[in-house]
Amino acid sequence: MDKYIEKILSARVYDVAIESPLEEAPALSRRLGNRIMLKREDMQSIFSFKLRGAYNRIWQLSRQQKLEGVTCSSAGNHAQGVALAAKKLGLKAMIVMPRTTPQIKVDAVKALGGRAILHGDAYDEAYAHAREIEEEHGYPFIHPYDHPDTIAGQGTVGMELCRQFGDDLHAVFVPVGGGGLITGIAAFMKYLRPETTIIGVEPEDAASMSVSLERGRRTRLKHVGIFADGVAVACPGKETFRLARKYVDEIVTVTTDEICAAIKDVFGDTRTLTEPAGALGVAGIKRYVEREGLTDANLIPVICGANINFDRLRHVAERAELGEHREVLFAATLPERPGAFRKFCNALGKRSVTEFNYRYADTDEAHVFVGVQTRGGEDERQAILDDLRGKGYEILDMTDNEMAKLHIRYLVGGHTNGLVPNERVLRFEFPERPGALQNFLDGMGRGWNISLFHYRNHGAAYGRVLAGMQVPEEDGKAFRKFLDDLGYFWEEESDNSAYQTFLR
Repeated sequence: MDKYIEKILSARVYDVAIESPLEEAPALSRRLGNRIMLKREDMQSIFSFKLRGAYNRIWQLSRQQKLEGVTCSSAGNHAQGVALAAKKLGLKAMIVMPRTTPQIKVDAVKALGGRAILHGDAYDEAYAHAREIEEEHGYPFIHPYDHPDTIAGQGTVGMELCRQFGDDLHAVFVPVGGGGLITGIAAFMKYLRPETTIIGVEPEDAASMSVSLERGRRTRLKHVGIFADGVAVACPGKETFRLARKYVDEIVTVTTDEICAAIKDVFGDTRTLTEPAGALGVAGIKRYVEREGLTDANLIPVICGANINFDRLRHVAERAELGEHREVLFAATLPERPGAFRKFCNALGKRSVTEFNYRYADTDEAHVFVGVQTRGGEDERQAILDDLRGKGYEILDMTDNEMAKLHIRYLVGGHTNGLVPNERVLRFEFPERPGALQNFLDGMGRGWNISLFHYRNHGAAYGRVLAGMQVPEEDGKAFRKFLDDLGYFWEEESDNSAYQTFLR
């Protein structure tokens, strides 16, 4: 420990890093009944803590030997940290990235003066090529986490926490990938603030440190989930594992949905978006507080990064409600006859429907995919399902079904093979207010059968709905009056080529 305390105190990081702020999260604190302070490493110039360890490692090397350049393999934040450090020290940086790396990250490395070399389709191939560059050019390979100088650089986050927060600190929650950040923080804080609990947080599908600590040896995972790509590490480092066994108190694992909810939590208090790995600490706090029944404690999550691709936000928004336990998803079986849909919505009562997917497929039964908003908690979820079952509906809970959440909800439907005569398909904009759907169903009134219905609440002022209804030709005038009286924007899509090709 003494060696690491000395290394952290003398680490050279502030040539490129700032002392990141420690900010209270008032909304999250109120909701959890504890004081939550966010350590904002996402506010570094490369939007990640990685520049600390990369710079300290390269600076220490430059003191020991004459350097012309360095190399590394990375598809993420470490690549930017190495590129920035090399630029600051006047060195070449040859950074090998898989060909599958998003262009935004390749461009970020180039903007920092690094040479981005695209090689292979996976990290292992990029790593092997970087090692070849090390042999050929003599450029030292800069490991992303498994070196004492890198660990010491990351450990300056712990040094700052001790200086910034003087009150009793119950626990610090740190995202864990290879282990460089948590072991640097733990080594320093266990020396100066031994009463503070150091808790690592990993995704359930990328929990290499958790598994290794449980087994008492470094363990390589056969498969690593990549949603939180910043911590998607198959095996912890040798040195980081050794330190974690000494100084880390516990590892908490969280689901993808919980990570998405945590991203939303941070946004709610800061109006900034973290990357999935950056929100792990908040997700870990929420699970820990619920498990322990903890109140009135000081808790700090390290927000380790904000390098999120914009196109991932749709997935985050989709899954955040599930992560907060504020939505229940289920399949319901209804009789296939006019009015059954309206009766089912009446059975739901005043609850807000977030999603409804249905396509006619059988003359006897209709299978619908439904989302219902809740106030949060497993008890309410179960109460909704039990209530519907008690009213005679066959219900299948799909809230925790990954296949259903990722794929099935978008595949409900298909051709009707001529079984739906007189079908008219219309696109609506429903005002997002309680009763909008019920108003639509009550207004129909005449018993026109609904043959298709797709609705998803996206949090906007208006919900977009695609509906199919069987309207006999002689009812055309009455149907037009229904649409006019409804008052919602609508547009007929019966001749749309997409409908003709995939749904008719």
